[in-house]
Amino acid sequence: MRTWLKGIAIAATIASIALVVPTSIAQAAPYCGITWGSLDKAAGTLSNDALYNVRAGRHACFDRLVMDVTDVDVGGTPAGYTVRYVSAVRQDGSGNVVPLRGGAFLEIVLQVSTSDPFNGSPTYLPINPRELVNVNGYQTFRQVASGGSFEGYTTIGLGVRARLPFRVFTLDGPADGSRVVIDVAHRW
Repeated sequence: MRTWLKGIAIAATIASIALVVPTSIAQAAPYCGITWGSLDKAAGTLSNDALYNVRAGRHACFDRLVMDVTDVDVGGTPAGYTVRYVSAVRQDGSGNVVPLRGGAFLEIVLQVSTSDPFNGSPTYLPINPRELVNVNGYQTFRQVASGGSFEGYTTIGLGVRARLPFRVFTLDGPADGSRVVIDVAHRW
């Protein structure tokens, strides 16, 4: 009887190991194929371009923020940017904290102004600097707010649900302008 019970115990142990090993060795596929990470992203240099619109959209796997930039000196250097997670987004010039909703904050620094560099006329005057875009109901975004513009740099704060993977890239158009695009994944 003992030999029989030992045999059953050994068989049960082997069966449980066989069930556990494949799942612990197998790696889960990335969410929606996203492999972006959450480290700082930067490209480009200071330009004469000017911000003229901020908008957002929802996609199946991520929320998207788009900053439209006009090419003031047609054919000049494309707009540069730095995007990174920070403990607090600060206003340009004053250094005051930009209040944002969310569990994590992306600081977006565009290397463009919000005014025409040749005549000083404003190119972007948001109605409500604390709510540049209505992101109510978005899965990841919680708030988009202005951090101001100072000496050719424009800061935007993006409050998100949590520190999630993001990517940043630029696209040509419309017309002679370009777009700085930030996608933040819904989850890891």
